Amino acid sequence: MGLTEKEYNPRVLPAEFVKFYGGSESDVAVFASPARINIIGEHIDYNGGKVFPASIDRYLYVAIRKRNDTKIIYNDVRFPGTFEFDINDDFVFDKKNDYANYLNGILSQLKTKGCKFPCGFEILMASNVPAGGGISSSSALECGFAYAVSETFSFNIDRVEIAKLGQMSEHNFMGVNCGIMDQFIIATGKKNTAEMLDCATLEYEYAPLELGDYRFVVMNTNKVRKLSDSKYNERRSQCEKALEILQDNDVKIKALCELTPEKWESVKSFVSDEILQKRAKHCVYENQRVLDAFKALKSGDLEKLGLLLNASHKSLKEDYEVTGIELDTLAEASQKQDGCLGSRMTGAGFGGCAIALVHKDKIDSFIENVQKIYREKVGYAAGFFVCESGDGVKRFS
Repeated sequence: MGLTEKEYNPRVLPAEFVKFYGGSESDVAVFASPARINIIGEHIDYNGGKVFPASIDRYLYVAIRKRNDTKIIYNDVRFPGTFEFDINDDFVFDKKNDYANYLNGILSQLKTKGCKFPCGFEILMASNVPAGGGISSSSALECGFAYAVSETFSFNIDRVEIAKLGQMSEHNFMGVNCGIMDQFIIATGKKNTAEMLDCATLEYEYAPLELGDYRFVVMNTNKVRKLSDSKYNERRSQCEKALEILQDNDVKIKALCELTPEKWESVKSFVSDEILQKRAKHCVYENQRVLDAFKALKSGDLEKLGLLLNASHKSLKEDYEVTGIELDTLAEASQKQDGCLGSRMTGAGFGGCAIALVHKDKIDSFIENVQKIYREKVGYAAGFFVCESGDGVKRFS
């Protein structure tokens, strides 16, 4: 079912808020939190690598208002059901709380930081970010909520700390040992730029996202997966094991992505397990692709960028093994289309989304052709949308 105007237009959200909770629209603040695409650099944020994401113009909106008591109430215009808690609760993960776990996870981390809440609050959310689609709906939820609460209660938490809050909530509350990339770009992104982030140091650099006549098309497999239910944690532990083996053999590194491809080739024999070797190889070469993509984009070499996207997908399919028939079909069908410079999965994989860099005059035929191939091979339709860059978390009204 398509989203209605009420579900994605933030200008009507205060009125919807009043329908849920009563009171005046003027007391309601609205905050916006973007989705993201990762142009390149997959599964290396937790391996000390560099990543190259961009925030995009799909947003989750959080409307918030303080209460006169200590009650917390969550509602979402897309999903039925109200969640109620108390700000004095000791928040713990509970599967029946669904999306409220992401919000309670943030509150638990804020309390750990020493933030004091004088009262409770009410929340109403709306979004046009596909849930479970691989463009970071959960991180948009975490960072948007964290920023909204910080601003509402004058905690004045800076954007980098907002990103860290989201990551710590995933680690300590949700049980997902994620990296920092998603939360970081959502918290710090800027319109008309992409951002190269060093996940080991959190140093970052913006690059103009100037695509000329080309656009990024996001392709949703419509195979919903939850990160905590995937093999994400398994891949991370495999990388940690490969790193440990290298360190035990006196390779002086703290993270796999400190290795250049040349250095990796000289030490890879220490990692005798074929699976572990493939996982480590992906990390090393993917990190180099990020550096090459950053240079290509800054110099306007979109054809080079496209080739790097294709190489990234091949590595994620063959060495990291996180794609599957849905993502492979989208990426490989895209790469054969007239006007497409390159395509790859984006996000954690195991379903979710892929991206393609497509000439603006070929987008309609591109979508038609890829959809036909996908439907015939997978058995159901994919979702497509063209995206532009967007700002990171911000107050909307």
